[in-house]
Amino acid sequence: MALTEQIDNYPGFENGIDGFSLAEKMQKQAERFGARSEYAEVLRMDLTAVPKLVETSEGIFRGKTVVLATGADPRTLGVAGETELLGRGVAYCAACDGMFYKGKTVVVVGGGNSAAADALLLSRVAKKVILVHRRDTLRATKSYHEPLAQAENVEFRWNSVVSALLSGDRLTGVRLRDTVTGEESVVDCDGVFVSVGRQPATALAVGQLALDGGGYIVAGETTETSIPGVYAVGDVRTKPLRQVVTAVADGAVAVHMAEKYIAENR
Repeated sequence: MALTEQIDNYPGFENGIDGFSLAEKMQKQAERFGARSEYAEVLRMDLTAVPKLVETSEGIFRGKTVVLATGADPRTLGVAGETELLGRGVAYCAACDGMFYKGKTVVVVGGGNSAAADALLLSRVAKKVILVHRRDTLRATKSYHEPLAQAENVEFRWNSVVSALLSGDRLTGVRLRDTVTGEESVVDCDGVFVSVGRQPATALAVGQLALDGGGYIVAGETTETSIPGVYAVGDVRTKPLRQVVTAVADGAVAVHMAEKYIAENR
């Protein structure tokens, strides 16, 4: 969130707000009510210990409950300039940033359900959507195939990968490489949405908590995980929508459930 240049879908900011400022406001508000911020790298967790143990680079913390908000990082293209163009033509969330590209030409990279859903969503606002996939058919479920084929402003580039990002002050286009022939071509566009999956930050939870097939922590509406007293919030947990507003809601639920757990296990 802190790296997002503009957030327009969080309530209360009619003109939007940058991610860093929003994070700073949230931290200051929490500290006003007694929260303490510690900055350290987590090295190890023992979530079944009593009390639960979190070992960090700055020492060991123990508590009756643990709330995990480690997030998930979008998988990147791995091409030069990708990080520098974040927020200036490169994006990883169509639901978050799609409206910035109203009436423009965008490229969506990927072939799974996320890419298909992003392409459909963007087809409703963008002038043209170019879906780039390294294979000759989508991996997305069949339910996406027909709507995409019927969308008049969606174009497919099969057997293609992005080999370079073209830019001035912001993105101006992409260079594509054909995975069969090796030939390269240039596509002019205003934005690139990278939809090749996400990598949840759950390495320290492996072997302790139940994870789904994508590596996300299994936690339902209460946010409680497979270990009582351990909660997962935000992008790291299994959920249908990953946005700041849903992460904040998760946090409120987790704190409520943690307080209840502590009261019942004195």
